[in-house]
Amino acid sequence: MRTTSSDPPRTALDRLVRQRLGVSWGKARAWIRAGKILVGGIPLDDPLAVVDAGADVVLREDAPRTSRGGVLPPDAIVHLDDHLVVVDKPPGVSTVPYERGERGTLDEMVRVALSRRLRRARGFLQGRPPLGVVHRLDKETSGLIAFTRTWLAKKGLSEQFRAHTVHRRYLALAHGLVRSGTISSRLVPDRGDGLRGSIEAMPRRLRAAAAGAARPAVTHVEAIETLGGATLVACRLATGRTHQVRIHLSEAGHPLVGERVYIRGLPGNPIPAPRVMLHAAELGFLHPADGRPVRWELGMPADMRRIAEAIRRSS
Repeated sequence: MRTTSSDPPRTALDRLVRQRLGVSWGKARAWIRAGKILVGGIPLDDPLAVVDAGADVVLREDAPRTSRGGVLPPDAIVHLDDHLVVVDKPPGVSTVPYERGERGTLDEMVRVALSRRLRRARGFLQGRPPLGVVHRLDKETSGLIAFTRTWLAKKGLSEQFRAHTVHRRYLALAHGLVRSGTISSRLVPDRGDGLRGSIEAMPRRLRAAAAGAARPAVTHVEAIETLGGATLVACRLATGRTHQVRIHLSEAGHPLVGERVYIRGLPGNPIPAPRVMLHAAELGFLHPADGRPVRWELGMPADMRRIAEAIRRSS
C-alpha cells in the first residue's frame, strides 16, 4: 500500500516502547514478548509489529504473561492410554504457566486436544480432563514430554523421576568441537553472577555459602557429527536438574547454538539461531500402571535440521 502524506507515521513496537519508556532494547522486547505492553488497550507480543507512532502505549506489569502456543497438531500426541499422554512439544511454548493467568501453555493445549479426541469416547467425563505434570521442558526446547492422566500414574512416574531411572536423551547443536565424555558437577541456583551453574565454577570464597543448595548433576555427552563451527551431540541425562544440558556444555566451553543466557566467555561471535537448539529425542520408563518398559523416539526437528545444514554449508 502506498503511503500518502495524510497517513500517520508508523514504527516498530519495540522502538516505540524504548522511546516512550526510556528502557533498553532488551527490556522493551522482553516486556512485549511477555504481554506486558498494551497498545490501545490491546496486548501485542511481537516486538516488530508496526504501529502508529502516536499510539497509546501502556506498560502493565501485572498483565498475565502470554505464550505463543496455539492448537496442538494432531500428530503431536505420540502416545495416549488411560494413564499417560506423551507429546511432541513444539518450541516456543511453556510447559505450564510461568505466571498466574498465563494462557497458551502446553498443558492447556494438551487438555484441549484430549477433549476433542476423547469427546465421543466411552467413559469420557465432560469438563476438564485430568492432567498431571511430572517433568518439564524449557520453553525453547522441543521434543518428548509425558503427562499423567491418573493419580496412580502420577505417583509412579514421579517416583521414577526422583530416582533418576527415566531414560532421557537429547539432541543438541553446540558451539565448537565437542568431544564425547561425561560431565559431572554440582549445580546451584546462583553461582554468584545471578545464573544457575556449577559450584565448581564459583569463586572459592563463595562456595561454602552455596554448598547446601548444590545438587549433583551428570550428563553423558556423545559427539555425533562435527559440522564446522559446531557439533551435533546427544546428551543422556543421569540426573535431571534445571537447565542441566545447557549449563554443562556452556561451562565446558561449548554453549548451545541459539543460547542467550549461558553463553559467557564464548570466543568469537555466536552462531545465529531463533531458539536454543535442544531437542528431547528419547523418553523411556516403566509404565506406571503395569511396569512394562516403554520408550519413544523422535528425529531432529525441521528447524534444527535447517540450522545444522546452514552450519555445514558455512564451514
